[in-house]
Amino acid sequence: MKLISHRGNLNGPDKNFENNPLKINLALEKGYDCEVDLWAVEREDGKVNFFLGHDSPEYLIQEDWLSVRKTQLWIHCKNMFALSMLSASKHNFNFFWHNIDDYTVTSRGYIWVYPGRPVPRNGILVLPEKHYHDLKDLNKSRVYGVCSDFVGEMH
Repeated sequence: MKLISHRGNLNGPDKNFENNPLKINLALEKGYDCEVDLWAVEREDGKVNFFLGHDSPEYLIQEDWLSVRKTQLWIHCKNMFALSMLSASKHNFNFFWHNIDDYTVTSRGYIWVYPGRPVPRNGILVLPEKHYHDLKDLNKSRVYGVCSDFVGEMH
């Protein structure tokens, strides 16, 4: 089963450092995949800047930063331009867009499931800590992966 760090968190939410590239690198180095929030912003010269950040573009990154980590990243496109840029990219990123949908399908065919909704076998259980009292009691064999702020406690 795939363990996915939610925005780089390992042992609980950390609003001050979520989506920080250094924190995401740490989660990846520990062997976890990572869900990140991506924004794309077109500059006046027509080039594109990519940013990580939940509510707004916060951490400037390069497309190469994403490309090098693409096998471990689950990229939540936060604006339409990010979705458009990744869908046209040659890098085969694993990305998706959703707001409050019960289910969305990632570009690689996984079902990303809104917290609290039933999860199919090829689905990703998102933020189980919101609905389960003991994360160690989860039947993780029934899902493809779990995305949590507490992946460091889910061995």
